[in-house]
Amino acid sequence: MSADLYPAARDLLARLVSFDTTSRGSNLALIEWVEAYLDGLGVPHRRVPNADGSKSNLLATLGPSEAGGVVLSGHTDVVPVDGQPWSTDPWTVVEKEGRLHGRGTCDMKGFLALALAAAPELARGRRPVHLAFSFDEEIGCLGAPLMIEVIRRELPPPALVVVGEPTDMVAVNGHKGIATFKVTVTGRESHSSQTQQGVSAVMAAARLMNSLTDLSERLEREADPASPFTPRGATLTIGMVEGGTAHNIIARHCEFVFDLRCPPGLKPDEVLKDFRAEVAAMDRALKARAPEAGVVLEKRTEVPPFAPEPGGAAEAFARRLAGDNGPARVVAFAAEAGQFQEAGFSTVICGPGSIAQAHQPDEYVEVSQMQRGALFMRRLIDWSAEP
Repeated sequence: MSADLYPAARDLLARLVSFDTTSRGSNLALIEWVEAYLDGLGVPHRRVPNADGSKSNLLATLGPSEAGGVVLSGHTDVVPVDGQPWSTDPWTVVEKEGRLHGRGTCDMKGFLALALAAAPELARGRRPVHLAFSFDEEIGCLGAPLMIEVIRRELPPPALVVVGEPTDMVAVNGHKGIATFKVTVTGRESHSSQTQQGVSAVMAAARLMNSLTDLSERLEREADPASPFTPRGATLTIGMVEGGTAHNIIARHCEFVFDLRCPPGLKPDEVLKDFRAEVAAMDRALKARAPEAGVVLEKRTEVPPFAPEPGGAAEAFARRLAGDNGPARVVAFAAEAGQFQEAGFSTVICGPGSIAQAHQPDEYVEVSQMQRGALFMRRLIDWSAEP
């Protein structure tokens, strides 16, 4: 039943993967190609760019412009391949043993390809389906809020949103939020034998990192045993550290970044209240030793959590199209679903592939997952054709 859509989706996936849309670069070449594809179908579309125009979201409406439509949402950017031991070209789809390998095949160009494969028939439908393709999801869901605001302000109100992150083509109704932070410690350089003259930024940063380690362990101990998430509670990890010049120079600079992932109902600022107080106290102490020294805690990004919606229209719709009658599910990773929900839209996550394959060398999506996704889109086409 899905065979008619899968071959087109397979070809479209190969084209989408061929564009290197790593978040550090631009996604405009891919956006331009999708625009040309939609032009060929006579489908209206518009860009929602970032501040300098180097990247852009893309919105398109398939079918009539009226209320009650379905939004198919997905991000166009991918994570880097640098340093990963790929056995195939990351920018070429290679099929091996029932798997389609390539950067973004799973996360999440597979879903974009399925939506575009269905577009010719959805464009002739009686009910609207909106394509909402974003930029910079991988570095903090930065692009989607601009697009969501345009949807709220300018489109006839959609009924629901399907975010096509990899979930093995089953419905997911919740995810944790994520907030990312950078801590910058400034000290005073001196010869390492003259500790009375210097202020070590690295040693000060180490104390702060030790406090965050203690907080991480406390969050694990205090996790709600009834939580549906894995891990159950909030998690905190320090991902990068940089500082110092040489072993015999007291370090003038050190910085580190960490992320905090909170389930619905828990606010990052509340979790970090004591840590902020410690940072402020250390800042004063360092300045007392050297006026140029200090500590700065900077919130870089914050993505809201996605909370289960009792009787949610989006979840019920996605379950019907996916043939999913399994238990309620949540995921620990963050996505744009929380942003859509925060804007007032009934939202669900459902897409091909597994998060276990995302961000990995030799990333892949199983052909069977794409075929299940094609069946989902076939049922969406049938829905769109109803009067």
